[in-house]
Amino acid sequence: MTPAQKNEAIEVLKAKFSQYSNFYVTNTESLTVDQVNKLRRLCFEKNVEMKVAKNTLIKKALESFNDGKYTGVYESLHGVTALMFSDSPKEPALIITSFRRNAANKGKPVLKAALIGEDIFSGDNQLSNLTKIKTKNELIGEVIGLLQSPAKRVLAA
Repeated sequence: MTPAQKNEAIEVLKAKFSQYSNFYVTNTESLTVDQVNKLRRLCFEKNVEMKVAKNTLIKKALESFNDGKYTGVYESLHGVTALMFSDSPKEPALIITSFRRNAANKGKPVLKAALIGEDIFSGDNQLSNLTKIKTKNELIGEVIGLLQSPAKRVLAA
């Protein structure tokens, strides 16, 4: 890779990190080409952008922001790394969980880290917690339901 190509890749990554406030760092090392293509297809269907990049380029892109919130992500940058970008904080976790249900995938891809807003979730054991995060629309629905509840009780009485 030439220095110009590296700089271009860093700029693309910087744009993605700026565009999305949620991203997942996963390890797709032991997946076959067919399995990676299936994972990419799942991501495409759910509006999750999946990007494979070199760890050094990812680290340089994150360091260019001079933001301390990314320091926890640096420790997960080893091995083969695939990034999953999404507007929804839990959609990539749901994709990984559903992809793992297939017996041929054997618990892959492995979650290395996830940045949701300002919070970092490190390790594959955090995947179940990430699937339970409520989206903005779910929270709005709950608030509306709570607000309507007293009115319904008054009308019923």
